[in-house]
Amino acid sequence: MTKKRPGMNIGAAVLFAFFGLLFFVLIVRIVTIQVTGEAEGKALASQAAKKYIKSGILEAKRGTIYDEKGEVISEDTSAYTLVAILDSSITSDPKNPKHVTDPDKTASVLSKYIDLSKSEIYERLTIEGDPFQVEFGSAGRDLTHQLMQKISKEELPGITFRKESKRFYPNGTFASHLIGFAQKETLDNGNTKTIGKMGIEKSLNEFLSGTDGKIQYKSDVWGYLLPNTEEHVTPPKNGNDVYLTINKKIQTFLEEAMNEVARDYKPKKMFAIVADPKTGKILAMAERPTFHPDTREGLDGNWRNMIVEDTYEPGSTFKSFSLAAAVDSGVFDPNGYYESGTYDVLGTLIRDHNYGNGWGTITYLEGVQRSSNVAFAKLLEKIGEEEFKDYLERFGFGETTDVGLPNEASGKILYHYPIEKVTTIFGQGTTVTPLQMIQAETAIANDGKMMKPYVIDKIVDSNSDKVVKQTKPEVAGNPISAEAAKKVREYLATTVTSDVGTGRPFAIEGYDVAGKSGTAQIPGENGQYMYGRENYLFSFIGMAPKDDPQLIVYVGVQQPELPVTEIGSVPVSKVFNPVMQNSLKYLNIKPEKKVDLKKLEMSDLSGEKVSEAVENLQKKGLEPVIIGNGSTIKKQLPAAGEEVLEGEKVMLRTEGQLTVPDMKGWSVRDVFKVASVANLKLNKVGNGYVSSQNLRPNSPVKENELLVVNFKAPDAPEEKPIENESMPQD
Repeated sequence: MTKKRPGMNIGAAVLFAFFGLLFFVLIVRIVTIQVTGEAEGKALASQAAKKYIKSGILEAKRGTIYDEKGEVISEDTSAYTLVAILDSSITSDPKNPKHVTDPDKTASVLSKYIDLSKSEIYERLTIEGDPFQVEFGSAGRDLTHQLMQKISKEELPGITFRKESKRFYPNGTFASHLIGFAQKETLDNGNTKTIGKMGIEKSLNEFLSGTDGKIQYKSDVWGYLLPNTEEHVTPPKNGNDVYLTINKKIQTFLEEAMNEVARDYKPKKMFAIVADPKTGKILAMAERPTFHPDTREGLDGNWRNMIVEDTYEPGSTFKSFSLAAAVDSGVFDPNGYYESGTYDVLGTLIRDHNYGNGWGTITYLEGVQRSSNVAFAKLLEKIGEEEFKDYLERFGFGETTDVGLPNEASGKILYHYPIEKVTTIFGQGTTVTPLQMIQAETAIANDGKMMKPYVIDKIVDSNSDKVVKQTKPEVAGNPISAEAAKKVREYLATTVTSDVGTGRPFAIEGYDVAGKSGTAQIPGENGQYMYGRENYLFSFIGMAPKDDPQLIVYVGVQQPELPVTEIGSVPVSKVFNPVMQNSLKYLNIKPEKKVDLKKLEMSDLSGEKVSEAVENLQKKGLEPVIIGNGSTIKKQLPAAGEEVLEGEKVMLRTEGQLTVPDMKGWSVRDVFKVASVANLKLNKVGNGYVSSQNLRPNSPVKENELLVVNFKAPDAPEEKPIENESMPQD
């Protein structure tokens, strides 16, 4: 029998003691955990919950922005992000792989659908470091449902999609600076949220943003929902919906017209507003340069909403309110006369826009029609400097309109020195915003009641359909009386209908337009006014129909590239005219019945006495023009038997010494009549209407003598600087 060695007993004793102690510690640890429910200072229940209780974010829908008719302008929509799974461990069945198995083929197919080359996609699919998955940057984000389906049909292993919401602007470039845009941002807690970054999206972000919900449930170790497990759901609260005053149809008219002018004339800047003068609602608003809110293409060129945030010198459109002040204060006599040309302000000459030549002694109404700076300078004397400033303040200039848009500018009434007071009355020096001009114009259009402009109609809780906020029309003041407003509309209408009116390009068939054009100077980088035929802000503010205005349209085009045959009012009219006409028809404002001018057949006046011929022609509504100093008619134009329209000029050449009439303001057609009936050689210079002639009116001339006539558009600005003199503005 083998005898046990003493060392073996000692070793067995040590092992027994060691395992006994280990067992004791384990028992103590188990008892401690059972009693305290904690391990290493952490609650085991919470750790188990973290492992087996899963939670997720239920994303709230951002509020939708609608136009006044309920048409969608901005909304949340589903978008997809393209994801490629690269980790092979996710594949359990090699016959049905869940990861990318053929990077070359996958890259080739995907390059057909997203804006990345095959090589760029392949590089991402074979990236070093063994990532679980990769994405494809901006090219793989914001994919439409249709595109996602097309890629899915390719059945590429490992290619999947992550669904999320995206802000969508279905109308593209559409009041972009007003609407602004919103985009997703990653918050501090790692979640993403759509945030307004500009325009209405930013200023009403608090209303549009919703509150995300949450879902919580128990899962197994692999993350799957356990059967018969209760889900805890906190539903999301969607954002409020915003209804604007913008009318989608009218806004579309405006965008299309501005696109054409931007393409054809390439102006540095351009803005336009359409408003309802009865309520102050802004029905359309646009500017150039602009941007696409989905892609943000073009945003680098212009972040500012110039209609709200920028100020400028308005030019002669401002004379609308100067005229209103003169009429309301009772000092405007349309039939009163004044000497046009120049006006001295303590040594500084104010000049009319035809190089200070003026048009001789004319009526104040003709001064308004011709946009005479001198006429308005003289009206300031009649109104009184302090009373005129009071009118400017009553019209809201120098103060914001509180339209509810961020960063609204107030402009400034420049009215310290005598020259500033005079230049202000015809729109130079004092600065305004387009919204201030619209607000002031509502007083003229709305029988003296000036309406506060607004763009937010109402805000509605999308969860309950309860109106959270409602904007109602608000009278901002009564700067002039109803009687004065009606008279001002009549006078402004003549700038469009008169042969010498600067507003003639803005006449619209079927509707009487009342308004005022402007050619405003632009300060250069050195603070001095710029010169050159294109370096102006050309504009027109008008309303229609004249007797009961339903719309106001204000258009400004800065520094367009003009053909030599066109003037600045042409691109302005290419926005104003179609927008006004189409919008009135859309609103079912029926055109006035066209009144056809009476047609007459010319009788033979040869041999008749001049006095008798003149009397007979005037009775028929024709305008006789005597060419010569004789007493008997020798020749006439139009000739006997020809048809003439009521109001047409009839040239009557007499026997005796030949003379020519004063043709200032005449059309080309009438000048040709004079040259033909007098047998003169005509040299025509320029376009538009007669500004000067070489042959002195009513002085003797001879047949075959050269008649040089300069034509110029009434609103064509002076091009050369004149030292120590106010530059002209029409």
